[in-house]
Amino acid sequence: MASSPWFGVHTGLQRTSTAELISLWKRIEDLGFDWASIWDHFYAADGSGDPDGLESVSCHAALAVTTERIRCGSLVYSAGFRHPAVLANAIATIDQLSNGRAVLGLGGGWLEGEYRAYGIPYGSPGERLRLLGESIQCVQSLLNEDRTNFEGEFFTMTDAQCVPKPVQDHLPVWVGGGGEKVTLRIAAQYADGWNLPFISPEEWARKSGVLTAHCEDVGRDPAAVARTVNVGIAKDDDDLRQQFANIAEFVRPGVLMGEGQELVDRVGEYIDAGAEAVILAMRTPFELDALDRFAETVIPAFTTP
Repeated sequence: MASSPWFGVHTGLQRTSTAELISLWKRIEDLGFDWASIWDHFYAADGSGDPDGLESVSCHAALAVTTERIRCGSLVYSAGFRHPAVLANAIATIDQLSNGRAVLGLGGGWLEGEYRAYGIPYGSPGERLRLLGESIQCVQSLLNEDRTNFEGEFFTMTDAQCVPKPVQDHLPVWVGGGGEKVTLRIAAQYADGWNLPFISPEEWARKSGVLTAHCEDVGRDPAAVARTVNVGIAKDDDDLRQQFANIAEFVRPGVLMGEGQELVDRVGEYIDAGAEAVILAMRTPFELDALDRFAETVIPAFTTP
């Protein structure tokens, strides 16, 4: 992607339809965004416990074949939901479907209710993060090496192969989350990109500084890790509550509100803090007017002629 700031849209998969999503993804591309992504939840990520949602890997593949230009990402797959061999083969195929536009985001998982409902092991925070670290290593090896041999606490692979490989010579793997002791260190060790949602520009900058310190500690160039942020967008407090339900107050520091220059100035604060990309996190009901407004007002303000 270009060195100037770029913009994307992250689409929630709850309480929607495949037809609505396909229309939205096409609109995102037509409006000039550079990225669209999907989340990974079986139950709604708003505290409601609503199980009405579409499956993530299927939607990622649909995003890949629906669009032609934009990057097709995940923010983020829960490492605990799928064996890394399953995920590596899935993302390699998605990269084939998109002709080299896929990005894989991984995280440790946090919505305990969906794990418990399906009987998926939900370990302690430390266990989930150790599993995340192993999953990333396994996925990256499967995507990039001819054969993978790995023996860890959670996963074992013997002469494992992932064929066909992605179209990209190096499919980017991102880490999502802001845990300063472990998550950001995992990002520093292994990730090509980092994403953190619903946080103020000031706090995002502080977390990014922690990531930089971890990079320096493990001997990695901090510039090797792309820095991105997810923000919400709402026209008012009622709209905020409708989108985010029980977590509306929690996410509010990272939700864009207002119009015109207010939006430009707030986005500029993230970019000044070091964000290479600002990604709109949209949930149903999708505010298409807000999406159009952002594309018409914000993107041109940061686009080099």
